Amino acid sequence: MEEEPKIEVDGQEQNKTEYLEDQPRIYVASLSDYNDGYLHGTWINASQEPEDIHSAIQDMLTRSPTPGAEEYAIHDYENFGPLKLGEYESIKTVSLLAQGITEHGVAYAHWAALVEDSSPEALGRFEDAYRGHFDSLVDYAGQLFDDFGYNDLIETIVPEHLRSYIRVDIEAFARDLELSGSISTSEGDGGVYVFDEIY
Repeated sequence: MEEEPKIEVDGQEQNKTEYLEDQPRIYVASLSDYNDGYLHGTWINASQEPEDIHSAIQDMLTRSPTPGAEEYAIHDYENFGPLKLGEYESIKTVSLLAQGITEHGVAYAHWAALVEDSSPEALGRFEDAYRGHFDSLVDYAGQLFDDFGYNDLIETIVPEHLRSYIRVDIEAFARDLELSGSISTSEGDGGVYVFDEIY
């Protein structure tokens, strides 16, 4: 039986199937090496607990060709959706964001980018606020109109021979929803992510 190919993640070999390529991850580099003209760093699974990420960073620094390497920076990252991470982003924040994305998908990254508050309390409101991903805001408004039962109401109170004359301006309804601040949206993945009002 042929052995499964290995890849290096966090400085250790893993079976390829054990590592999900769409997992949020960060590339952490040794600043001592970087300042001396060397590239020394490692990709780290960011959805781990902060202490595990710090441990992987320490392992990378220990393997540095520059004696006494202690400082590091995040030089790259992947699979964080629209989120922007700084070079010196808090590892606790990185872990919290990555765990949310791993659990809920990229919609969580869109939520976090809108909220602009990385506290666990703010990010913890995702499940209550998320309305879904739609082809357009008009599609969301149309579904909401239907969910409220307005289409059924029209059929109930308007005689059948007059229904063809009834037109609901769903586009205006969608615009008003957004302008009123009752929802927040983020474009991505060929459509729009919709969330309840951000507070």
